Amino acid sequence: MGAEKLLKVAIMGAKGYPYVYGGYDTLVKELGERLQARGVHIRVYNHRNLFRSRPKFVNGIECIYTPAIETKSLTQLSHTFFSMLHACFSDVDVIFVVNSGNGPFGLLARVFGKPTAINVDGLEWLRPKWKGWGARYFRWASKMATQSFDQIINDSDEMRRVYLELFNKDSVVIAYGATPKEDISPEPLRSWNLSSREYYLIVGRLIPDNNADLIISGFLKSKSKKTLVVVGDAHFSDPWAQQVKTADGERVLFTGYVRDQLVLASLYSHCYAYFHGHEFGGTNPAMLKALGYGCAILALNTPFNQEMLQNGAHGWYFEKTEDQVKNLVEKAETEALKIDALRKTARQGLTEKYSWDRVAEQYLEVFHRLAKK
Repeated sequence: MGAEKLLKVAIMGAKGYPYVYGGYDTLVKELGERLQARGVHIRVYNHRNLFRSRPKFVNGIECIYTPAIETKSLTQLSHTFFSMLHACFSDVDVIFVVNSGNGPFGLLARVFGKPTAINVDGLEWLRPKWKGWGARYFRWASKMATQSFDQIINDSDEMRRVYLELFNKDSVVIAYGATPKEDISPEPLRSWNLSSREYYLIVGRLIPDNNADLIISGFLKSKSKKTLVVVGDAHFSDPWAQQVKTADGERVLFTGYVRDQLVLASLYSHCYAYFHGHEFGGTNPAMLKALGYGCAILALNTPFNQEMLQNGAHGWYFEKTEDQVKNLVEKAETEALKIDALRKTARQGLTEKYSWDRVAEQYLEVFHRLAKK
């Protein structure tokens, strides 16, 4: 145990701690708290602009508040650059970075002899929001990550295969975690006049590759009398998201971001079925939550979603057409007993691989190995 207490790990690339909204922010929280409890000194680099109060320690985790160049394309990258500089001049043993866009910054750590690991996550360069130079940058940055970081971490076997094929680089696979929960009250639904099992649910940012527009159009073509609830928004004023939101009305409800975790839990737990249209990426946090809250899952047919739902054991799939969505909605309502069976077995889909405690153990093994180098 003595050796563990000496280990110092810097974490950067997300918004910070204890800020929790996106997948990376949740990873930082769940991983950081578990490692801190095991005697590891955790230092998280926070986006200064997002924190009005800036305590030095939160729940035993050291917080450093670094600035950023606040523009849509430079905020995240500049924040990691400044954080990496700070960490390189500090006494941390290992630097852990999230987001493949930060791939080039491993070179800085290499100059200073700091061991590094990076969680590279999804296929950012394929996402429609990164057109032109943005897509080229992410592809280049992901390749740079494989050359400048000591350890690449992917969160799914399918993503490991992609990195092997594209960049000839193997990676350690450590899944994303989830916490199964039962018996969630439907009370928060009342604020939207929703009733248990009387709505479908989408959770995710309003960006083209999450396919909310396709799901909404297909749903509106169906004969369903239920409501489609869309939780999420775009981080910036976005014409595509604004266009999608014009479907707001009797059959489609946009809640915007729901940051209260109890309210979000209620929305998951009481939906008739959860729609997952995410197209690019490995282990998806919203899908894991859906499994943990016992949702019947209707997912876009991708290799990543097939892996997470164990090739159909824990969900049904649709191809990328409006008619496929329409048909699946109508099938779900005529085969209510099968949908109920999906709900009853959903939590079994959270195998040990998706346990946060197991995830933390695997990261700790990587950090100890890197520190010994």
